[in-house]
Amino acid sequence: MKKTFLETLTVILLLFLTACSKEQTESLRVGMDLKFYPFTGSDNNGNPSGIEIDIAEALGEHLGKNVEIVNTEFSMLIPALQREEIDIIIGSMGITEEREKTVDFSNPYLYGKIVALVNREFADFHDITNDMPVEKFFNIKNTNFIGINGSIAVSIPQSYGYEVKSITSDAVAEREVVTGNSDALVGSYTLYGMHATNKDTTIMYKNPIELSLTGMAVKQGNSELLKKVNEFISKMESSGLNNQLRKDWDQAIKEKLYDDNMTLDYYLSLDQ
Repeated sequence: MKKTFLETLTVILLLFLTACSKEQTESLRVGMDLKFYPFTGSDNNGNPSGIEIDIAEALGEHLGKNVEIVNTEFSMLIPALQREEIDIIIGSMGITEEREKTVDFSNPYLYGKIVALVNREFADFHDITNDMPVEKFFNIKNTNFIGINGSIAVSIPQSYGYEVKSITSDAVAEREVVTGNSDALVGSYTLYGMHATNKDTTIMYKNPIELSLTGMAVKQGNSELLKKVNEFISKMESSGLNNQLRKDWDQAIKEKLYDDNMTLDYYLSLDQ
């Protein structure tokens, strides 16, 4: 009887230790679209590389979990989260009222400035410069805006009363503005790259249209993970993580935005 009891106890302990070990080492599946370097991108060997990859890895350490980066089209990130194919979205996703209907957002960890890519002929005709007030920019009659459905590229012009051509691809939006089929595309840092490859046909309207709060998204009701994520975000500066990100990525930000005076603080701070 004693032997049987000890054997049973041993089995229970082994199962408990195995469960604890699994809990500590199971992966955190992080969804992001690896097309937006230097935030979410890939290195020359095709491995995930970027500011938000580093943030995801640091979050994994905070949670005691391995990190699995799940490369997912941006428009499919929320559906993937709802289907539980991923555990969290860390991918330059702005916190919007529309998205808050389907996911739970963390506190902001990055702050983006919303700008616009504008067809050059349209900009020249309407004298659009960075000194133009935002209200005047959105008071130009018959402006043809374009943007990905469900994104700020659609919601912001709509808030000013414009009808917006909704599409599903940034590449399509870029081509439409370059060719003049559309006049303007509202967005964040990805527009700088579009302009860099189309300098003869586009300009950047850099007067900040809005401040975009970037949050991590978890499935609705996952309050346990959300609490831990917010704890992590609250310590990003004091833990030294942000300083390390500055050292590793300031140069990439300068190159991406084609401005030697621009640093990662542009996205880490509300005041930049």
